[in-house]
Amino acid sequence: MSDLMEDEDARTNLIVNYLPQSMSQDELRSLFSSVGDVESAKLIRDKVAGHSLGYGFVNFVNPNDAERAISTLNGLRLQSKTIKVSFARPSSDMIKDANLYISGLPRTMSQQDLEDMFARYGHIINSRVLVDQASGLSRGVAFIRFDKRSEAEDAVKHMNGHTPPGNSEPITVKFATNPNQARNSQMMSQMYHGQSRRFGGPVHHQAQRFRFSPMSVDHMSSSSGVSGNTSNGWCIFIYNLGQDADEAILWQMFGPFGAVVNVKVIRDFNTNKCKGFGFVTMTNYEEAAMAIHSLNGYRLGDKVLQVSFKTSKGHK
Repeated sequence: MSDLMEDEDARTNLIVNYLPQSMSQDELRSLFSSVGDVESAKLIRDKVAGHSLGYGFVNFVNPNDAERAISTLNGLRLQSKTIKVSFARPSSDMIKDANLYISGLPRTMSQQDLEDMFARYGHIINSRVLVDQASGLSRGVAFIRFDKRSEAEDAVKHMNGHTPPGNSEPITVKFATNPNQARNSQMMSQMYHGQSRRFGGPVHHQAQRFRFSPMSVDHMSSSSGVSGNTSNGWCIFIYNLGQDADEAILWQMFGPFGAVVNVKVIRDFNTNKCKGFGFVTMTNYEEAAMAIHSLNGYRLGDKVLQVSFKTSKGHK
């Protein structure tokens, strides 16, 4: 019976990508209700900040209406976005971890160019090219999510080390790190709950495993505040840390992604407890972008972290 219900869901449940940021859940429902009876519509939002993540799900009562919605609304232009409508698939191992991280792309490459380059390997669910907000130019870093893990594996096999036309250097294509994998979750949990030697920290003993500058946590605790994108590298803002969070946790979280120059937990002057946020500076933009993509929304203890590049105007 459950298989039958799952099969019915697969024929009525749609995923809608590339929605405008300002679009509400009611507007999403209203748009698709113009095609047929909608059983449910859900806009996916950031768990911490509450803003739209740009995609949602719509479940129709009738499979024919779902098919008609795809043919009618897929490719519809809404504000500055072109929405993508397709059948949502029930979660399974076949489609898990199909998200790729690509770096070294030509700065002139658009999102459409990126999808055209990877389309031969399978059905692309969504993609994102990271853009410099000041200049509007590509950072040369992107993410692509395929429909199936096997398609993503095929793309990595053929495209990693490939040099696109007009590029002098080969691109890197690899699976985007999933921070919720059991091994990493276990490590984070042990770090968070087992800090019997808080200030000596595991940093000194794990220098071989992680790449970071050999500054000790003790020295860091008295350093001055971290500024924006300095000559040292890229400054990352971490929000919603627990009261007991310390510099060792930040070293351990960000170290696996690349060279960390500097970490800082902001503390209450009177209690010396963490005020809920901190900063990390990383040398390399691509490694910093990968850390943000992987750790934003990560659950540490009972808190869901919000991780982003620190803006030049300071955090809000």
